[in-house]
Amino acid sequence: MPTISRRVLLSCAAAMPAAAILSRAAFAAYPDRPVRLMVPFAAGGNVDIVARLVGERMAEALGQAVIVENRAGAGGSLCAEQVARAEPDGFTLLAGSNGPLTVNPFVQARLGYDPLKDFAPIGLTSAVPHALAVTNSLPAKTLAELIALAKQRQVSTGTAGAGSATHLTLERFNQQAGIKLLHIPYRGGGALLPDLLGGAIDAAMTEFSSILPLHREGKCRILAIAAAQRSKLTPEVPTMSEGGVKDFAAASFVGILAPAGTPHAIVDQLQQALGKSLAASATQERLRDLGAEVATAEQMTAAGFGAFLSEEFERSREAAQIAGLKRE
Repeated sequence: MPTISRRVLLSCAAAMPAAAILSRAAFAAYPDRPVRLMVPFAAGGNVDIVARLVGERMAEALGQAVIVENRAGAGGSLCAEQVARAEPDGFTLLAGSNGPLTVNPFVQARLGYDPLKDFAPIGLTSAVPHALAVTNSLPAKTLAELIALAKQRQVSTGTAGAGSATHLTLERFNQQAGIKLLHIPYRGGGALLPDLLGGAIDAAMTEFSSILPLHREGKCRILAIAAAQRSKLTPEVPTMSEGGVKDFAAASFVGILAPAGTPHAIVDQLQQALGKSLAASATQERLRDLGAEVATAEQMTAAGFGAFLSEEFERSREAAQIAGLKRE
């Protein structure tokens, strides 16, 4: 075995502090170019709106542009896989939501990423509660009356599609309420609205933000929201717990993630930027106008969002089992 000379050892030792300084300098320079925030759905939807809202203010905190890019496909899985495989340098982020993170793992057979292992959570931004709304012609005026009606006859209920977040919420609701609302899947939450208004279906399990304008206009009725407390936008609408389905909560969430392996220093910097974005009164006001609940201070952290994702993942697993869904 060759002997290492004293001169070589001294040279290496002298170089080590310089390498450490360079490493710290590299982190300190982040971000030195624009950051991409990938949205796994088309422009104009809830995830896209939230991503653009928080991205604009994150850019102010980071001192670099945050460019939102839409990459729709496979229920959000294509974009999520792209981010999971991206260089973990903090320049490619995901605006993640139920579909790619907590629903698709139970309905898609070939998922090119692990939602709990292949991402570094940055923080949760907000969540839009799910709501149960009915057509005006339905005699049920309260959630209790709807449950009683469903025990007497079929109550057709639309969702955003088989295996969607709202479908899983409907299945959990059915089990907890002890009824079987007849599931009618549509191609997206917006597609069911005409049928609900026209009375072709009796009810809908959908996002609160989607149904809120129609409720306000008196075109349909929201019987209850799946939240811990009533919304200030509709103080007259009770929670599902108040309606008799205890401790029932479900929502469509949006959070920011980076590829797994992203340095902690960069994750911390992104987390701080997101926190500043969400702390702005203009951001909170806009989110609430959308019918969303702003994340708690704990959920805005990497650890808090990670715990949130794990809980949502298990809820979806349970709901998929109830619904008898198989990966296809």
